[in-house]
Amino acid sequence: MRTAHSVETVRTAEQELMAVLPPGTLMQRAAAGLAAACADLLGRRVYGARIALLVGSGDNGGDALYAGARLARRGAGVTAVLLSPDRAHPGGLRALRAAGGRAVPAPDGVRAVERADLVVDGIVGIGGKGGLRPDAEALVRAADGALVVAVDLPSGVDADSGEVRGAAVRADATVTFGAYKPGLLIDPAREYAGALRLVDIGLGPHLPAVPGVQALQHADVADVLPSPAAESDKYRRGVVGIVAGSARYPGAAVLAVAGALSGGAGAVRYVGPAVDAVIARFPETLVTAGPPGKAGRVQAWVVGPGLGDGADARQALEDVLASDVPVLVDADGLRLLDTEALRTRRAETVITPHAGEAAVLLGVSREEVEASRLTSVRALAARYGVTALLKGSTTLVADADGSPVRVNPTGTPWLATAGSGDVLSGLTGSLLAAGLPSREAASAGAYLHGLAARRLGEAPLTALEVAGALRGVWREVWGQ
Repeated sequence: MRTAHSVETVRTAEQELMAVLPPGTLMQRAAAGLAAACADLLGRRVYGARIALLVGSGDNGGDALYAGARLARRGAGVTAVLLSPDRAHPGGLRALRAAGGRAVPAPDGVRAVERADLVVDGIVGIGGKGGLRPDAEALVRAADGALVVAVDLPSGVDADSGEVRGAAVRADATVTFGAYKPGLLIDPAREYAGALRLVDIGLGPHLPAVPGVQALQHADVADVLPSPAAESDKYRRGVVGIVAGSARYPGAAVLAVAGALSGGAGAVRYVGPAVDAVIARFPETLVTAGPPGKAGRVQAWVVGPGLGDGADARQALEDVLASDVPVLVDADGLRLLDTEALRTRRAETVITPHAGEAAVLLGVSREEVEASRLTSVRALAARYGVTALLKGSTTLVADADGSPVRVNPTGTPWLATAGSGDVLSGLTGSLLAAGLPSREAASAGAYLHGLAARRLGEAPLTALEVAGALRGVWREVWGQ
């Protein structure tokens, strides 16, 4: 599992570690890792390479200077462009000059940046807030065409929230030290970070066991996926009920059922007006016209995709929320939500809004949700007392209890296609019915869904193709 810690947590760990190490050790460890990453990006062709360091006034700039000194000793031509010459790290500056590098003030450094093969962003560290200042922004613009490596995180992005409020560095790679920071894993900042490399500087024993943000990997998902035992039958494996579709949107029912059939439950029970369409595509589905309360026993419900907003839809949602089993609410169901009904539920509830739906639920603009995804998903979970899965370029999962937010590392922009959310809802609901807690079901569902899209390649895809790829990625995660 990839974990990320807040700026405050990382700084506390650094102080504890520095207290037991000789002065400067931590910076030298960081500089060594940074220099190695730069050499890798240059294809080991360090000798003769032109490197520009964009150096701010903090330790971030010191890391860049010491790394530049290491690269200069290997034959690179290194120029440090100092944004605050009188506040540049003195030891790093001496080391660079001793190794044959040179330093120039920012106004004189544009030419060096324009000619560089590689530019190292050491402008602002993890405590930076807001966008770049105009002088720094001008230097970053001059780096167009060069490889850009960010030190710890791209300058101008918020390390804790992933927000980008103003001009920021767009890096080809980010070399971060000791621990990932939440902003490196969450859009919009994630798009500025490029490829990530974590350099171990010894912080591990000083970091808390519980991080602020988690990103699952194959092994984590494999550990929670349901697997039938020898005595299992379809009912013991769980039955998921799907309340979806309408005369206008019968396809939503088909797609939600498609996702559910690949989600680990033993059976799928469909309730709604799209019975004929569902049976025509998936004859193994148990079907009834409704209402949900009379459909038969289920271990979890999915309600909302393509449901519409008529009286029947409202009644169906009311029936489902009154049940004593886990419920996933998506799409039209989110627009019809009765917040009181949510707060009085004893069983787990998952909501799966995209940014526009989340904006309505939070009473803010869509732009605010997209700019502050981490804050938004936490607010959704806390306000409604649910597990919130916020879909989008970075899918996030948060619980109302304040446990670490899950960041989904899989997926592709091609998933932004009609019906893909319906497949995700069915898949996640099936995992709920199979017995996974809501946080695990939402996290594993998003992971498998994104992995299925990746398996289809970087090309246009359909939601039904994503559902069809789920069985293969399930096996991939299990290493079969």
